[in-house]
Amino acid sequence: MVAAGVTRQADSEVGNAFVCGESSNPQSNGCCCRGKGPGYASPIEAMSGPRETLLYVTAVYTGTGRNKPDYLATVDVDPKSPTYSKVIHRLPVPYMGDELHHSGWNSCSSCYGDPGAERRYLVLPSLLSGRIYVVDTVTNPRAPSVKKTVEPTDIVQKTGLSFAHTSHCLASGDVMISCLGDKDGNANGNGFLLLDSEFNVKGRWEKPGSSPLFGYDFWYQPRHKTMISSSWGAPKAFTKGFSLQHVEDGLYGRHLHVYSWPDGELKQTLDLGNLGLLPLEIRFLHDPSKDTGFVGAALSSNMVRFFQTPSGSWSHEVAISVTPLKVRNWILPDMPGLITDFLISLDDRFLYFSNWLHGDVRQYNIEDPSKPVLTGQLWVGGLIQKGSQIVAVSEDGVESQFDVPEVKGNRLRGGPQMIQLSLDGKRLYVTNSLFSTWDRQFYPEILEKGSHMLQIDVDTEKGGLKLNPNFFVDFGLEPDGPSLAHEMRYPGGDCTSDIWI
Repeated sequence: MVAAGVTRQADSEVGNAFVCGESSNPQSNGCCCRGKGPGYASPIEAMSGPRETLLYVTAVYTGTGRNKPDYLATVDVDPKSPTYSKVIHRLPVPYMGDELHHSGWNSCSSCYGDPGAERRYLVLPSLLSGRIYVVDTVTNPRAPSVKKTVEPTDIVQKTGLSFAHTSHCLASGDVMISCLGDKDGNANGNGFLLLDSEFNVKGRWEKPGSSPLFGYDFWYQPRHKTMISSSWGAPKAFTKGFSLQHVEDGLYGRHLHVYSWPDGELKQTLDLGNLGLLPLEIRFLHDPSKDTGFVGAALSSNMVRFFQTPSGSWSHEVAISVTPLKVRNWILPDMPGLITDFLISLDDRFLYFSNWLHGDVRQYNIEDPSKPVLTGQLWVGGLIQKGSQIVAVSEDGVESQFDVPEVKGNRLRGGPQMIQLSLDGKRLYVTNSLFSTWDRQFYPEILEKGSHMLQIDVDTEKGGLKLNPNFFVDFGLEPDGPSLAHEMRYPGGDCTSDIWI
């Protein structure tokens, strides 16, 4: 939030902030480098930040058949605490039917140079209702409270946008949120919502005629004056469950959209083709000078690297491929891994992603981003774990299943979905709900028994992943019944919330 008497730079000046620290007179170029604001001066500095003790987790009742509102769970992740690995607070939102999904901050490291900025409010877009909640996490970090609700009627009236998804803070003090369609679920109504520092609807970010084909995630890299967004699909398709026919009918995306930053003009559309179907999470490298990043193509199960060419345009290539598995007793003869989330360590050394259907989490060394090297792999669920009816079949007809360990006597349900990495890169947290409708389709057990949250220990020297046997948060034991756990946030920011300028 903007402190009283502090004036922020206008939207048109955001682009000047990329030279922050490179000018002898930062104020002359509109930069906010006048003192310490929220977050950290650099990604490397963030790695020396304090160890996480709390995690905020979106927990969903929408779509489960339980007539309860979704809520924000506070999870104790301090191993010295008597309530370690437990939900210690639940903040139910005022309405039902929202489907809380992703979240972001009102201010983050993009505002580090602004002493008037404060990381205080967690912004919670609702995927189904389009409603946006603003949650105060500072007054009582262990028991957050709702400060404001941005109603979907206001958003639709002023912008035509609905199905709110990714939220990022901007150096200007505004908050930008991707919206995946219009109120009727049509993809051609999608775009980017701007809220001001008081969370009032300002309008759309992109210029008229520059809306993407489909919406989902986005990441901006101001030093290259670029923002790139990804493509899930039309809400009227994905809210009904996944269908290959909808893919064939053109209701799902396969494109990246390259925008000028901060102008909002669509400059280039990258068609990823059949190797890039359903490109979901997208990240640039954290080093703000780098002109490359990755996007996870869920259905194709490829990690696609995008990069700027010498001519200034953008191109792409497949950097990692997850081979589909031949299976029996499933809806299709071939099962994709379904890469549904990924992240990059703050030092840009390692990339992690989850295969929601296969059930493994992977770690790759990306010190050479064009040649990732597999350094760790761990099965923590999936459709082909031992005891399942589904089996993998080799070329010579041999059937097999994956060994999935129990944690604290609990069989692991569903597949690994959202992931979050500690600032120092040594602990990876994992939840297992994707979206209630798709959960019901692929993992009906977690609607009955609830989600869980795991923690994986990471070897940051040689690479490697090991499940922590003492950490298990069981959302199946919640007071109002089993719930679905999705995205995780640290109160002080993390590698998927903060962007450096």
